[in-house]
Amino acid sequence: MQANGTVFKYGDNVDTDVIIPARYLNSSDPAELATHCMEDIDKEFAKKVQAGDIIVANKNFGCGSSREHAPISIKASGVSCVIAETFARIFYRNAINIGLPIIECPEAAKAINAGDEVTVDFDSGVITDVTTGQSFQGQAFPPFMQNLINAGGLVNYINEEQ
Repeated sequence: MQANGTVFKYGDNVDTDVIIPARYLNSSDPAELATHCMEDIDKEFAKKVQAGDIIVANKNFGCGSSREHAPISIKASGVSCVIAETFARIFYRNAINIGLPIIECPEAAKAINAGDEVTVDFDSGVITDVTTGQSFQGQAFPPFMQNLINAGGLVNYINEEQ
């Protein structure tokens, strides 16, 4: 499994309130949520993001409230992976539960810039900044987590197993 796309770069402490503002939580429709994804930190994100693009951030991505709407809006916007120095633990679990690939890799998060083209090999955990030629070793997904992501999340995985 692999992701490749153009990078949108953010800093520390990107909380769930800027990933998907609370004023849009009255909807649970992923397509609707995607139109407001990152709106309070990057007004142009929803207009510019393309299927396969990648978000790179610094420390504590997804902090704040535990709303599952945040990773749902990111995934529905077409983002194929989020790379960060660290993730808030509840966001991390919510992302895996809904099938959004995320990788912690401090070196990659610091070195990769907005607009770079990046590929991520989920089997090996290797992150390659195609623009600069640099490669970084992130945490590879264990097979069980890859199965969850491939199924589109925990609910789909459980339904497939039955």
